[in-house]
Amino acid sequence: MATTIAAVTTTATRAVVPLPCKNVSTAPGAAVTLGRREGLVACFAALTLSLARPASAAILEADDDEELLERVKKDRKKRLERQGVIISSDKEKGYLQELIYKLSKVGQAIENNDLAAASSLLGPNTNADWVQNVNAAFAKLSTSPEEKIEVDNFNSSLASLFSSVGDRDVEYSKLAFVSSASALEKWIGFAGLVGQLKGL
Repeated sequence: MATTIAAVTTTATRAVVPLPCKNVSTAPGAAVTLGRREGLVACFAALTLSLARPASAAILEADDDEELLERVKKDRKKRLERQGVIISSDKEKGYLQELIYKLSKVGQAIENNDLAAASSLLGPNTNADWVQNVNAAFAKLSTSPEEKIEVDNFNSSLASLFSSVGDRDVEYSKLAFVSSASALEKWIGFAGLVGQLKGL
C-alpha cells in the first residue's frame, strides 16, 4: 500500500505543479503558497479516490462471493434432493429399464422390416400399461423444464411410432423410432440417470 500511496502522491504533485497560480494573486509568496496548497488538496483527493475505489471493489467482491456461495449451496441442496429421489425410485427405474429393452427389440424388428413383430412388441396403442408406467416414472423424476420438454418430445415421437408401425410404413417407423430414442436419451442425460440404466 505504501508504494501505491507514493505513486499516487508523485502523480498528483506532478499534475498540480505546472498549474499557474499568478491569476489568483499577484504576490509571489502567495502564488507559491497557494500552489503548494492546491498540490496538497489534489494529492489528498487523489489519495482518497485511490483508497475508496479498492474499498468499493472489495465490498462488491464480497457481495459477489456471498451470492456465489448461496448459489453453490442451493445447487448442492438440489443435487442431494435429486439423488434422494433417484435412490428411492427403484420401481420407476425398473419401468425405464423395461422401456429401453422394449425399444431395442422394436428397433431390431423395424430394421428387419418386420413391422408385425414391432407392432406386437408395442401393443395396440399408447394406452398400453408399459406406456403408462413409463409416464409415471417420467412424472416422478422430471423436475427441470428441459426434462419436461424431452418427455413431451418422447411421447409425441412414440405416438408417431405406434401409428407408422400400425400402418406398416417402414420409413416413417424408422424415423419415429430414432426420434423416440433420441428424446429418451436426452431425458436420461438431463435427469442424471446416465450409467444407472443399461442398454444405452
